[in-house]
Amino acid sequence: MIQREFANKAKTILEPDDNVVGLAVAGSWLTNEIDEFSDLDLILVTKQKISHDKNLMLDYAKRLGDFLSGFTGEHVGEPRVLICLYDNPLLHVDIKFVTLEEFHSRIETPTLLFDKNGQLEKAINNSQAKFPYPDYQWIEDRFCSCIHYALLKIGRGEYLEAYDFMGFLRMVVFGPLLHIKNDNLPRGVRKVETELESEDLAKLKLTIPIYNRQSLLESLRNAVSLYRQLRTELFDNNVSLQNHTDKKVMNYFEEIENRK
Repeated sequence: MIQREFANKAKTILEPDDNVVGLAVAGSWLTNEIDEFSDLDLILVTKQKISHDKNLMLDYAKRLGDFLSGFTGEHVGEPRVLICLYDNPLLHVDIKFVTLEEFHSRIETPTLLFDKNGQLEKAINNSQAKFPYPDYQWIEDRFCSCIHYALLKIGRGEYLEAYDFMGFLRMVVFGPLLHIKNDNLPRGVRKVETELESEDLAKLKLTIPIYNRQSLLESLRNAVSLYRQLRTELFDNNVSLQNHTDKKVMNYFEEIENRK
């Protein structure tokens, strides 16, 4: 696979660098799920901090292959990642630049491509991977307001805004909660087609509208129903339910539905 060829080439190029402590790989590599559509997730561990300077990050990235473009990952909450596109062959590669100290904090345990003096292995043995799970109270405190916001957009005729907002709810609320229900890591809507039970996937798809008022309202109703089901199945008694807000918002929902 082209991803493995690139990783092996990166190992050969980076290993002699005195500033490099080690190189690791994460993502689909760890589960042997790499296919022709996979990207490559590299973790470059250095003595001196690199991620504070985009030009330094680019300098390293350009050494690894036929570099086309690269930009930092603030939009996904990780500015230490340089998102790169290489040519010959065309390949998406994410390079995360961390120091040895930063390497201790991780969401998964990567495979080590090389590890000078065993420092990365020691860091792994002395720390624990922790994948971020959603805060149920955070979701509950916001969900009714989100539904109200979508209703405002539908009521005003801003259908595309409402359509996009439904995608946000799937990414932040329904996808993660359904993954948890199915004993998966809560990775948004990643691989829902293969990792959710068919019934759960069908319910999720019912939150996808087409571009018209009636479909948006029906999908939003389905979203409320799905959220209530997931809340009953997953939340414990420590989550304070927003029952009063829920009642007010659902009354407004009926008002919008009854308007022509």
